[in-house]
Amino acid sequence: MAPIYKRILLKLSGEALMGDKQFGIDPIILKTFAAEIADVRALGVEVGVVIGGGNIFRGIQAAAHGFDRVSGDQMGMLATVINSIAFQNALEGLGIETRLQTAIKMEQIAEPTIRRRAMRHLEKGRVVIFGAGTGNPYFTTDTAAVLRAIEINADVIIKGTRVDGVYDSDPEKNPDAVKFETLTYRDVLQKDLKVMDHTAITLCHENDLPIKVFNINTKGNLKRLVVGDNIGTIVQNLDK
Repeated sequence: MAPIYKRILLKLSGEALMGDKQFGIDPIILKTFAAEIADVRALGVEVGVVIGGGNIFRGIQAAAHGFDRVSGDQMGMLATVINSIAFQNALEGLGIETRLQTAIKMEQIAEPTIRRRAMRHLEKGRVVIFGAGTGNPYFTTDTAAVLRAIEINADVIIKGTRVDGVYDSDPEKNPDAVKFETLTYRDVLQKDLKVMDHTAITLCHENDLPIKVFNINTKGNLKRLVVGDNIGTIVQNLDK
C-alpha cells in the first residue's frame, strides 16, 4: 500500500528505550524501533526523529537532588543527545543513512540544527535525528518535536507510546479507561489529557499540525499508521 504521509516527525520518549530496565537503554528495544523506521523508509516516507531523555536523566535524579531548573533542563538536553547517538548507531546498523542535528553546538558529534540542511537531508532519504530539545530550558522535548515538525513541513507528528492511543485515564491502571479515536486540540487542553504539554498542543493547533498517538511497541504499527490503517488516536482540527 502507498503511504498517506510523505514526511513524518516521530517523537519517542526516553523511557521507551528502557524496556524493562530502571533506566538506561535496552539495545533490543533500540534495534526494534530502528527496524520500524527502516520499514517506513522502504515505502519512501521521509522521517525526522526526536527522542526524550528521561531514561538517562531520571537515573541521575534518583542519585542526586537539588539541581536548579535551568541546570536540570540542560542535563536533560544532553541526555537526549546520548539517546540520539545510540539511535543513530542502531539505524546505521541497518544500513539507513542518518544525520544528527543538535540545538546546542557540539561539532565533533553532530551538525547544528539548520532547517534548510535538515530538509535537504530528508529529500535525499536520510533520517534526521534532532537532539538537545530546543536548546533552551523550560521547554519539553514534546515542544521541541512539534517545533522541528513545523520547521521541516512534516505532514504529521507521530508520538510513540506504550498504549494504543489516548484514553480518558491511564489504561495501565484503570481497566475501564475509554479510548478516544479522534480529538481536537481544544479537547486535549480542556480535558487535560496527557498527549503532549500545553505549549506543544497550542503550537500544533496554531499550525494545523495533526498528532497521531499509537503503540510503538507493537511490531509493524508504524508502517500500518503511515499507510492509513485506523490505529491509535488522531488529534486535529474539527474540519478534517
